[in-house]
Amino acid sequence: MFDANDIHMMQNALALAWQGRFSTSPNPRVGCVIARDSQIVGQGFHVRAGEPHAEVHALRQAGALAQGATAYVTLEPCSHYGRTPPCAKALIESGVSRVVAAMTDPNPPVAGKGLAMLEAAGIRTQSGLLEQEARELNRGFLSRIERGRPFVRLKCAAGLDGKTALSDGRSQWITGEEARADVQILRAESCAVITGIGTVLADNPQLNVRNFPTLRQPARVVLDSRLNMPLESKLVQDNSSPTIIATLEDNKQRLQTYTQYPHIHIIRPSENNGRIDLHDLLKQLAEKGFGEVMVEAGATLAAAFLQADLADEIVLYQAPKILGNNARGLFQMPENAAALHSESPWYTSSLTTIGNDIKWVLRRK
Repeated sequence: MFDANDIHMMQNALALAWQGRFSTSPNPRVGCVIARDSQIVGQGFHVRAGEPHAEVHALRQAGALAQGATAYVTLEPCSHYGRTPPCAKALIESGVSRVVAAMTDPNPPVAGKGLAMLEAAGIRTQSGLLEQEARELNRGFLSRIERGRPFVRLKCAAGLDGKTALSDGRSQWITGEEARADVQILRAESCAVITGIGTVLADNPQLNVRNFPTLRQPARVVLDSRLNMPLESKLVQDNSSPTIIATLEDNKQRLQTYTQYPHIHIIRPSENNGRIDLHDLLKQLAEKGFGEVMVEAGATLAAAFLQADLADEIVLYQAPKILGNNARGLFQMPENAAALHSESPWYTSSLTTIGNDIKWVLRRK
């Protein structure tokens, strides 16, 4: 069905799409290659929502050479008018004779309609080439569309003994500079960074991307049931990106104290035993267009995501340090004797050395 040249061209398209991972949200990451046999005559990727899609960039570069060529696209071309015209229409007008998509688009406005439009115009279409790689590339977008919640990455840091902070809460710095720089890349890839009010009160974090070039900063989401966020905190005073406060508080006067800041938005998820319901929180974030979120929080909130079975990936930075018996652990949760004898629900996706630390990435089975 697909030959070696098809695979090579789609690999190029996937590599192009990967370049948009810091900026396309809420749109998917898409790459496109226009080729005449083994010669690439045009290529491009989607950079940012509201700007031209990957196919448009590639067709502009190909010009008249697109006539009779094959277009390799990592996601089914769109067929509807949104903030930009439909890419299926542009492909038809260019005169390409074949379109290969890595996967169909599950988004209802497209969902097979793009390929159908191309076929109706006499263009041969195929899909499913390197589909798993394409799905991984857009795991956040697909999670938002298919599951109604973002893909959740849990970021943690600990010493050799699994301790993440001293008994008094101090945790700076467990890992080295190289690992901390890698965290900035993870933030830049994320639509939002989630933390709890406990972390805000203890560390006063800014939760933005530093010392790494990015076209957009992730939103900051703070779980603050009782609305105790200090007005002098960095997340209130820094307006470089939105700060979303998730709270159960309904006192209008107290809420207006925060909404006077244009970058602060209040959401009120449902309650679950006196706490914010994490399922509803993620549902509301998905409705706002957030596809991939990272949780950077203390042991209580991190454990809550695990216990609610809402973590899709864990990224653990482990440093060659021993903090001792009284230091705080990674997750504040009940002892689980069954875990000794049962198969782990996690598998190791990758294990790499960063500086003097180890980056351990685990995924749900």
